[in-house]
Amino acid sequence: MLKTRIHELRMEHNLQQVELAELVGVRRETISALERGKYNPSLRLAMNIADVFQLTVEDIFEFVDEDDDK
Repeated sequence: MLKTRIHELRMEHNLQQVELAELVGVRRETISALERGKYNPSLRLAMNIADVFQLTVEDIFEFVDEDDDK
């Protein structure tokens, strides 16, 4: 499972989903799906999001083994 900090980072930077979407060239629905864990981004999209927040991809996205959640 891929966990993200996108929602948290958007709130810290006072960005709406639509604003982040415009900055990285996707639809607002894509950002929403990412935040809900319903969509795994391409490497390019992950890098673009990381660039917006001036962080690394690893700072924003974390792969978590579902067995670890039990």
